[in-house]
Formats: sequence, C-alpha cells, structure tokens
Amino acid sequence: MNYRHAYHAGNHADVFKHLLLTRCLALLQKKPAPLAYIDTHAGIGLYDLQGEEAVKTGEWQEGVGRLWSSTEPFLTDYLYAVSELNEGDELRYYPGSPEFARCLTRSQDRLHLNEKHPVDGQLLKENMRLDRRASVHLGDGWHVPQALLPTEEKRVLMLIDPPFEEGNELERCVQALQESVERMRQAIVCIWYPIKDIAQLQRFYRQLQGSNAPKLLRVELYVDTPDDATRLSGSGMVICNPPWGLEEELKQIMPWLAKTLQQGESGWRLDWLIAES
Repeated sequence: MNYRHAYHAGNHADVFKHLLLTRCLALLQKKPAPLAYIDTHAGIGLYDLQGEEAVKTGEWQEGVGRLWSSTEPFLTDYLYAVSELNEGDELRYYPGSPEFARCLTRSQDRLHLNEKHPVDGQLLKENMRLDRRASVHLGDGWHVPQALLPTEEKRVLMLIDPPFEEGNELERCVQALQESVERMRQAIVCIWYPIKDIAQLQRFYRQLQGSNAPKLLRVELYVDTPDDATRLSGSGMVICNPPWGLEEELKQIMPWLAKTLQQGESGWRLDWLIAES
C-alpha cells in the first residue's frame, strides 16, 4: 500500500478510525480506574494539512474538512482534539492517533507509543516531549503485545494500525491480537484495516473468527463501491472486547458518517465476527 501517512492525514479513513478511537476512550472514562493506551504503529502524532504531502493529495478536504463545522454531539471529543491544534476557525493541523489519545486521556492514564521508522519515531518523541504520561518506544510494532502486556493498569486500549506496506500485515494483525488476548484477556484491541482487496479481506475475516478473541465487533465504512483493488474505497475496524455502549452508539453514528463522507455509493456495516458466549 506504501502508506506514508502525511499524504492521507485527515482523510475519510482517518476520520473513521479516530472517531471510533475517541468514542472508545470516552466510554472507558465513565469509570475512574486508570487506563493504559497502547499504539503499536503510532506515526508522528501530528500532521500539517498545508504541508507538501497533504496539499498534493487534498484528501483531508473530503474527510475532516467535511466535519470541521459540525455540531453533532458524538463529534465533540473528536473535534475538541482537532481544535486544540488549531487557532480559531482555521483548520491547518491534524492529530494522529497518539495525539488524540494524549489530548483525551486523564492524569491517571498512561500512553505507550511505538514507532519503528527512525525519523518518524524521533518526530513522535519531539511531539510528546512535554507529556510525562507518554512513553515513546522505537521498536518493531509487532513485538509490542509481548513487550508491554500485561500492564500495571487493569484496563488497556490498544490500537493496531500498521502501514500495510507488506502483503502479510493482515495476518500479522491477527497474530498480534491473539498474543494480546493470551497475555491480557480483557484488553480492548482495535485493528484498523483498508478495504481494497475483497478476497484478501475474506481470508482476514475467517482468521479473525478462528482467533482466541472473547468477542469481536466489526465496523466498516464505505465512501464508494469497493470495486477497485488499487483504490481505498473504505476502511474497517475490528474491536476485541468493545466498551459497553459502543455498539449502540455506532448504530447512530455510522449512517450519518456514511452520508457525510460519501464520494459515490456509500454504506456501512456493523456486526459481530465473534459474539459473546
């Protein structure tokens, strides 16, 4: 996929991923117990929408650009995190998942952010340098479950969002999920994935259904018909042990999001790959 994220920051896939992340964080914070947020492939944490890469594609205009002036209540946390990086009504900077988590977590929570790319890892360290709750690791993201789990905190939210530059990364996502559940069965594990190669996705779904996840919710957003293996027509997220209330929220959020971000024949899906036994 060759996914250097600066070209795609704030696009429809980012909006979908980060909106779900903010809702998971909000629901988890209904209880006071501390939370550990873990990001296996964190990126740099902050993107300039007027930078050369973002200007070249302009993808953010059909993503966060369509939400920037919205007053929908479920967007409050999402837009707050974006607005914290910008002045007034100008939309120039967009947060990556580490910055969303940093902005929306509490003083008792901790962040473990991992980025393998040496240049991006140093930029991430620079962007997080003022927050003592954040630890930045410069290792292989696929080693994170074994390296960091279990945590001192009893509650964990992990995001697995690799760059999808290699053909086996969906399979490695399943392996990372299984390792996470083996080490901390109650961990909430979110896996983001692109919707492009439908045959490959069908194998991914079967592998997920055969995993050791206690329960697994699938959420997908299509901004156009997925009929071209080279075009990102949508994206999905599978969530192991989703927070209580998330499914009901998504039943309200996803129809609105599909309509707002549509570029053609849009749609959405919400179902259980593994239902709670």
